Amino acid sequence: MEELADLIIRTAKNKGASYAEARLESTKSSGFVLKNGIAQVSGYDITKGIAVRLISNGSMAFGSTNILSKSSVTKLVESVIKSAKTSAPAAFKTEFSDENSEKDEYEVKQKIDVRTVSPAKKLSLLQDIDKAILGTKKSVPGRYLILGDEYVDKLFINSEGSRIKSIIPRTNFTYFTTLKENGSLIQRYWQYGASGGFETLTAMNLPKILSDEIITLSKNALEGIKPPKGELDMVLGPQIVGIVVHESAGHPGEADRILGREAAQAGESFLGINDVGKKIGSDKVTIIDDPAIGGSFGYYKYDDEGVKAKKRYLYKDGRIADFLHNRQSAAMTGTKSTASARASAFDREPLVRMANTYFECGKYSEAELITDVKKGIFMKTFMEWNIDDKRFNQKYVGAEAYLIENGKITKPVREPVLEITTPKLYSSVDAAANNIEFHAGSCGKGEPMQGMPVWFGGPSIRIRKVRLGNP
Repeated sequence: MEELADLIIRTAKNKGASYAEARLESTKSSGFVLKNGIAQVSGYDITKGIAVRLISNGSMAFGSTNILSKSSVTKLVESVIKSAKTSAPAAFKTEFSDENSEKDEYEVKQKIDVRTVSPAKKLSLLQDIDKAILGTKKSVPGRYLILGDEYVDKLFINSEGSRIKSIIPRTNFTYFTTLKENGSLIQRYWQYGASGGFETLTAMNLPKILSDEIITLSKNALEGIKPPKGELDMVLGPQIVGIVVHESAGHPGEADRILGREAAQAGESFLGINDVGKKIGSDKVTIIDDPAIGGSFGYYKYDDEGVKAKKRYLYKDGRIADFLHNRQSAAMTGTKSTASARASAFDREPLVRMANTYFECGKYSEAELITDVKKGIFMKTFMEWNIDDKRFNQKYVGAEAYLIENGKITKPVREPVLEITTPKLYSSVDAAANNIEFHAGSCGKGEPMQGMPVWFGGPSIRIRKVRLGNP
């Protein structure tokens, strides 16, 4: 199979391509669904194919096939070359930033290989989680539980001499629960994931996580008071901080959004390409995206353009530090790639994507953040969020939340609403704790839609003098 990738590069160069790359992928995956205790349609999937992307006549073109033969890939290259040559360059010719060529092999090790775990054992884990939820004796009429895993074997080569082999297994658990309590419905959607073997799921103690959450939300619904009015302080828990940084720092920092490529699909950005160095928040705000975190759901050592991954600062000390670039956007703006090009499958083009985005830890404990609040809200988790296409206006509705009075948590609060602009939120941060957490997500972008595994997180943070919105 590797010979086919080499054949693509040779053929593309012989046909006059100024640049060519081949990406051969084999993915084995499984998925299991339990809906209200009943197993739904589940199964295994195996996909294998090869993609080519090249530049010819100043234009870039992409194609793929799952017919892995010499004649098939030769025809594929000829078709992609023809597409590039017949496409007149737009306002500019496609260029890539100069990057180092890389040769490497790496693999995420597994203690329990996801490919060897039986369907019965995977389904049994979901059943244990469902039993734990029912064991709370609460009314949970909606219990939608999903367990998935994948094993991705990949080879990337390009005409510049890069040759990278990788094997990355991943596991994930997603749930959607509906709790009925005190005449109200409380819904929660969340996901856990990691790179590694089946042991990453069993180590999480998911039955306890779900049962504890149901009990907590029930108490919140039964005993919770209405949110206070007026100006107050808030402490936001790691789950909320994670979704905040992903949506309002990561997405608007994607260079293809800023340059307008994603406007008709995933949206635009409130930032401009010349905003590096611009003040966006207080000096307590530092936000990082790091693909190289071991065991993370968004882990990779090299992106899908063969660029080596490293820690990248999006915001640093309250100022915009950098954007997420692939080689094309980097060349357009006179900078270097940040190794942010990722594709969700062999038949998808790499796009600028996040990996593991988080708010950098501070020096305080979460308790210390709360102690210094006279009147406020501690919003630990949320049941709803939304944000506009430019990632400027955003809203979060609390699930587990509490009133803070004179530095102490006193009563549960029902559905407090934080509605705020991105600059106002980050400008209001005056302290970060040291209790960092990471959580998983499947980040959507592109057309056709590409869902990419990511982590997002951070510690608890404190924001001062904000007003709660309407439910």
